[in-house]
Amino acid sequence: MASVSIVTFHTPLPELVSCLESLDTHRVSRIYVIDNSRSTPIRQWCAGQPKATYIPNDNTGYGAAHNIALRHELSMPGDYHLVLNSDVTFPPSILSDIEAYMDSHPSVGILQPRMTGINGERQYSCRRLPAPADLLIRRFTPSWCFCGSRDRYLLKHLDPEKTWNIPYLQGSFMFLRKEALRKAGLFDERFFMYPEDIDLTRRIHRHFLTLYWPGATIVHRHEAASYKSLRMLWIHILNMVRYFNKWGWVHDSERDRFNAAIEKASSIDES
Repeated sequence: MASVSIVTFHTPLPELVSCLESLDTHRVSRIYVIDNSRSTPIRQWCAGQPKATYIPNDNTGYGAAHNIALRHELSMPGDYHLVLNSDVTFPPSILSDIEAYMDSHPSVGILQPRMTGINGERQYSCRRLPAPADLLIRRFTPSWCFCGSRDRYLLKHLDPEKTWNIPYLQGSFMFLRKEALRKAGLFDERFFMYPEDIDLTRRIHRHFLTLYWPGATIVHRHEAASYKSLRMLWIHILNMVRYFNKWGWVHDSERDRFNAAIEKASSIDES
Protein backbone atom coordinates (compact mmCIF):
# COMPACT_ATOMS: atom_id res chain seq x y z
CA MET A 1 0.00 0.00 0.00
CA ALA A 2 1.03 3.60 -0.54
CA SER A 3 0.53 6.83 1.33
CA VAL A 4 0.05 10.07 -0.59
CA SER A 5 0.88 13.73 0.03
CA ILE A 6 -0.60 16.71 -1.83
CA VAL A 7 0.49 20.31 -1.26
CA THR A 8 -2.13 23.00 -1.86
CA PHE A 9 -1.83 26.77 -2.13
CA HIS A 10 -5.05 28.63 -2.94
CA THR A 11 -6.04 25.48 -4.81
CA PRO A 12 -9.62 25.44 -6.14
CA LEU A 13 -11.60 22.84 -4.20
CA PRO A 14 -12.99 21.16 -7.37
CA GLU A 15 -9.41 20.57 -8.57
CA LEU A 16 -8.47 18.89 -5.30
CA VAL A 17 -11.66 16.81 -5.26
CA SER A 18 -10.95 15.54 -8.78
CA CYS A 19 -7.43 14.62 -7.75
CA LEU A 20 -8.56 12.78 -4.63
CA GLU A 21 -11.09 10.80 -6.67
CA SER A 22 -8.06 9.26 -8.37
CA LEU A 23 -7.01 7.91 -4.96
CA ASP A 24 -10.28 6.06 -4.33
CA THR A 25 -8.68 2.64 -4.01
CA HIS A 26 -7.78 0.23 -1.24
CA ARG A 27 -4.13 0.56 -2.35
CA VAL A 28 -4.01 4.04 -0.73
CA SER A 29 -3.52 3.91 3.03
CA ARG A 30 -3.25 7.56 4.09
CA ILE A 31 -3.60 10.92 2.33
CA TYR A 32 -1.96 14.09 3.63
CA VAL A 33 -3.22 17.43 2.36
CA ILE A 34 -0.65 20.02 3.41
CA ASP A 35 -2.30 23.39 2.86
CA ASN A 36 0.13 26.29 2.53
CA SER A 37 -2.78 28.73 2.30
CA ARG A 38 -4.92 27.44 5.20
CA SER A 39 -8.07 27.31 3.06
CA THR A 40 -11.30 26.89 5.03
CA PRO A 41 -13.16 25.08 2.19
CA ILE A 42 -10.33 22.57 1.82
CA ARG A 43 -10.12 22.03 5.57
CA GLN A 44 -13.86 21.49 5.84
CA TRP A 45 -13.98 19.11 2.90
CA CYS A 46 -11.04 17.03 4.13
CA ALA A 47 -12.76 16.61 7.50
CA GLY A 48 -15.31 14.38 5.80
CA GLN A 49 -12.74 12.15 4.06
CA PRO A 50 -11.79 9.12 6.19
CA LYS A 51 -8.28 8.69 4.74
CA ALA A 52 -7.39 12.38 4.52
CA THR A 53 -5.39 14.29 7.11
CA TYR A 54 -5.55 18.06 6.70
CA ILE A 55 -2.37 19.87 7.79
CA PRO A 56 -2.46 23.68 7.85
CA ASN A 57 0.97 25.06 7.13
CA ASP A 58 2.80 28.33 6.70
CA ASN A 59 3.92 28.72 3.10
CA THR A 60 7.32 27.14 3.60
CA GLY A 61 7.57 25.87 0.01
CA TYR A 62 6.67 22.80 -1.99
CA GLY A 63 9.34 20.35 -0.89
CA ALA A 64 9.28 21.46 2.75
CA ALA A 65 5.53 20.92 2.88
CA HIS A 66 5.79 17.40 1.43
CA ASN A 67 8.53 16.67 3.96
CA ILE A 68 6.00 17.12 6.77
CA ALA A 69 4.17 14.05 5.50
CA LEU A 70 7.33 12.18 4.51
CA ARG A 71 8.93 12.47 7.95
CA HIS A 72 5.82 10.98 9.50
CA GLU A 73 5.45 8.28 6.85
CA LEU A 74 8.98 6.89 7.13
CA SER A 75 8.04 5.47 10.54
CA MET A 76 4.69 4.09 9.35
CA PRO A 77 3.84 0.75 7.72
CA GLY A 78 3.99 0.53 3.96
CA ASP A 79 6.74 0.53 1.35
CA TYR A 80 5.68 3.39 -0.89
CA HIS A 81 4.71 7.05 -0.89
CA LEU A 82 3.26 9.10 -3.74
CA VAL A 83 4.16 12.79 -4.06
CA LEU A 84 1.29 14.18 -6.11
CA ASN A 85 0.19 17.51 -7.57
CA SER A 86 -3.45 18.50 -7.17
CA ASP A 87 -3.74 19.10 -10.94
CA VAL A 88 -3.13 15.41 -11.75
CA THR A 89 -5.87 12.81 -12.35
CA PHE A 90 -5.81 9.14 -13.32
CA PRO A 91 -7.82 5.91 -13.03
CA PRO A 92 -7.39 4.61 -9.45
CA SER A 93 -6.53 1.15 -10.78
CA ILE A 94 -3.12 2.30 -12.05
CA LEU A 95 -1.80 2.50 -8.50
CA SER A 96 -2.15 -1.28 -8.18
CA ASP A 97 -0.28 -1.71 -11.46
CA ILE A 98 2.52 0.63 -10.37
CA GLU A 99 2.84 -1.01 -6.98
CA ALA A 100 2.98 -4.47 -8.56
CA TYR A 101 5.77 -3.30 -10.86
CA MET A 102 7.70 -1.81 -7.94
CA ASP A 103 7.23 -4.99 -5.90
CA SER A 104 8.77 -7.05 -8.70
CA HIS A 105 11.60 -4.56 -9.33
CA PRO A 106 13.16 -3.74 -5.93
CA SER A 107 15.95 -1.73 -7.55
CA VAL A 108 13.46 1.00 -8.55
CA GLY A 109 13.47 4.01 -6.21
CA ILE A 110 11.11 6.29 -8.15
CA LEU A 111 8.58 5.47 -10.84
CA GLN A 112 6.77 7.97 -13.03
CA PRO A 113 4.18 6.84 -15.59
CA ARG A 114 3.44 8.31 -18.98
CA MET A 115 2.11 11.86 -18.62
CA THR A 116 -0.30 13.62 -20.98
CA GLY A 117 -2.17 16.91 -21.02
CA ILE A 118 -5.94 17.18 -20.81
CA ASN A 119 -6.23 16.83 -24.61
CA GLY A 120 -4.01 13.76 -24.73
CA GLU A 121 -0.87 15.56 -25.86
CA ARG A 122 2.39 14.09 -24.65
CA GLN A 123 4.13 15.90 -21.81
CA TYR A 124 7.90 15.61 -21.61
CA SER A 125 8.33 14.97 -17.90
CA CYS A 126 11.59 13.04 -18.35
CA ARG A 127 14.66 15.23 -18.72
CA ARG A 128 18.41 15.41 -18.61
CA LEU A 129 19.96 17.02 -15.58
CA PRO A 130 20.04 20.68 -16.62
CA ALA A 131 23.03 22.86 -17.24
CA PRO A 132 22.44 26.62 -16.92
CA ALA A 133 22.29 26.97 -20.71
CA ASP A 134 19.42 24.47 -20.93
CA LEU A 135 17.22 26.58 -18.71
CA LEU A 136 18.24 29.91 -20.24
CA ILE A 137 17.38 28.61 -23.70
CA ARG A 138 14.10 27.05 -22.58
CA ARG A 139 12.91 30.06 -20.61
CA PHE A 140 14.27 33.14 -22.37
CA THR A 141 14.51 32.38 -26.11
CA PRO A 142 11.75 31.96 -28.73
CA SER A 143 10.51 28.41 -29.21
CA TRP A 144 11.96 28.27 -32.72
CA CYS A 145 15.49 28.92 -31.46
CA PHE A 146 17.89 26.17 -30.40
CA CYS A 147 15.35 23.45 -31.23
CA GLY A 148 17.97 20.70 -31.08
CA SER A 149 19.15 21.74 -27.62
CA ARG A 150 15.56 22.00 -26.35
CA ASP A 151 14.65 18.55 -27.66
CA ARG A 152 17.83 17.03 -26.26
CA TYR A 153 17.16 18.46 -22.79
CA LEU A 154 13.58 17.11 -22.87
CA LEU A 155 14.79 13.73 -24.18
CA LYS A 156 12.24 13.89 -26.98
CA HIS A 157 14.12 11.24 -28.92
CA LEU A 158 13.36 8.52 -26.36
CA ASP A 159 10.81 5.91 -27.40
CA PRO A 160 7.78 6.61 -25.14
CA GLU A 161 6.72 2.96 -25.36
CA LYS A 162 9.83 1.80 -23.52
CA THR A 163 11.00 2.03 -19.91
CA TRP A 164 13.91 4.39 -19.25
CA ASN A 165 16.18 5.12 -16.30
CA ILE A 166 15.98 8.92 -16.12
CA PRO A 167 18.15 11.25 -13.98
CA TYR A 168 15.42 13.94 -13.65
CA LEU A 169 11.73 13.13 -13.25
CA GLN A 170 9.35 16.07 -13.04
CA GLY A 171 7.75 16.29 -9.59
CA SER A 172 4.01 16.27 -10.23
CA PHE A 173 3.80 12.46 -9.76
CA MET A 174 6.67 10.71 -7.97
CA PHE A 175 5.89 7.18 -6.79
CA LEU A 176 8.66 6.71 -4.22
CA ARG A 177 10.06 3.71 -2.44
CA LYS A 178 10.43 4.72 1.21
CA GLU A 179 13.73 2.88 1.46
CA ALA A 180 15.09 5.16 -1.29
CA LEU A 181 14.13 8.19 0.79
CA ARG A 182 15.84 6.73 3.85
CA LYS A 183 18.98 6.25 1.76
CA ALA A 184 19.01 9.54 -0.17
CA GLY A 185 17.13 11.88 2.16
CA LEU A 186 14.00 13.98 1.73
CA PHE A 187 13.42 17.14 -0.32
CA ASP A 188 16.09 19.79 0.17
CA GLU A 189 14.22 22.61 1.92
CA ARG A 190 16.63 25.25 0.66
CA PHE A 191 14.61 25.15 -2.55
CA PHE A 192 11.30 26.91 -2.04
CA MET A 193 9.93 25.70 -5.36
CA TYR A 194 10.93 24.25 -8.77
CA PRO A 195 14.33 22.45 -8.56
CA GLU A 196 13.44 20.27 -5.57
CA ASP A 197 12.35 17.46 -7.92
CA ILE A 198 15.62 17.64 -9.91
CA ASP A 199 17.63 17.50 -6.70
CA LEU A 200 15.70 14.58 -5.19
CA THR A 201 15.69 12.50 -8.38
CA ARG A 202 19.44 12.78 -8.87
CA ARG A 203 20.16 11.86 -5.25
CA ILE A 204 17.98 8.76 -5.49
CA HIS A 205 19.42 7.99 -8.95
CA ARG A 206 22.78 7.42 -7.25
CA HIS A 207 21.44 4.34 -5.46
CA PHE A 208 18.28 3.20 -7.29
CA LEU A 209 16.69 3.21 -10.71
CA THR A 210 14.53 6.29 -11.31
CA LEU A 211 12.17 5.15 -14.03
CA TYR A 212 9.82 6.44 -16.65
CA TRP A 213 7.33 3.58 -17.11
CA PRO A 214 4.78 3.55 -19.97
CA GLY A 215 2.61 0.88 -18.34
CA ALA A 216 0.25 3.52 -16.92
CA THR A 217 -0.89 6.98 -17.97
CA ILE A 218 -1.81 10.05 -15.93
CA VAL A 219 -3.28 13.41 -16.97
CA HIS A 220 -1.54 16.59 -15.83
CA ARG A 221 -3.15 19.99 -16.29
CA HIS A 222 0.13 21.87 -16.32
CA GLU A 223 -0.19 25.59 -15.53
CA ALA A 224 3.48 26.65 -15.98
CA ALA A 225 3.02 29.44 -13.46
CA SER A 226 6.48 30.95 -13.96
CA TYR A 227 5.55 31.71 -17.58
CA LYS A 228 2.53 33.76 -16.47
CA SER A 229 3.69 35.57 -13.33
CA LEU A 230 6.75 37.75 -12.82
CA ARG A 231 6.75 36.82 -9.14
CA MET A 232 6.84 33.10 -9.96
CA LEU A 233 9.51 33.72 -12.57
CA TRP A 234 11.67 35.40 -9.94
CA ILE A 235 11.09 32.49 -7.53
CA HIS A 236 12.09 30.10 -10.31
CA ILE A 237 15.29 32.01 -11.09
CA LEU A 238 16.28 32.41 -7.44
CA ASN A 239 15.86 28.73 -6.68
CA MET A 240 17.69 27.60 -9.81
CA VAL A 241 20.60 29.80 -8.69
CA ARG A 242 20.52 27.93 -5.38
CA TYR A 243 20.44 24.62 -7.26
CA PHE A 244 23.51 25.45 -9.38
CA ASN A 245 25.30 26.84 -6.34
CA LYS A 246 24.79 23.44 -4.74
CA TRP A 247 25.68 21.19 -7.67
CA GLY A 248 27.89 23.31 -9.88
CA TRP A 249 27.40 25.78 -12.69
CA VAL A 250 30.02 24.67 -15.20
CA HIS A 251 31.65 21.67 -13.55
CA ASP A 252 29.20 18.99 -12.40
CA SER A 253 30.78 15.60 -13.01
CA GLU A 254 27.75 13.70 -11.73
CA ARG A 255 25.49 15.59 -14.14
CA ASP A 256 27.82 14.73 -17.00
CA ARG A 257 27.93 11.07 -16.01
CA PHE A 258 24.18 10.65 -15.54
CA ASN A 259 23.37 12.48 -18.79
CA ALA A 260 25.93 10.44 -20.71
CA ALA A 261 24.36 7.22 -19.41
CA ILE A 262 20.87 8.05 -20.72
CA GLU A 263 22.33 9.20 -24.05
CA LYS A 264 24.26 5.94 -24.35
CA ALA A 265 21.15 3.90 -23.54
CA SER A 266 19.12 5.76 -26.16
CA SER A 267 21.83 5.38 -28.81
CA ILE A 268 21.96 1.63 -28.18
CA ASP A 269 18.18 1.50 -28.50
CA GLU A 270 18.29 3.32 -31.83
CA SER A 271 21.03 1.14 -33.32
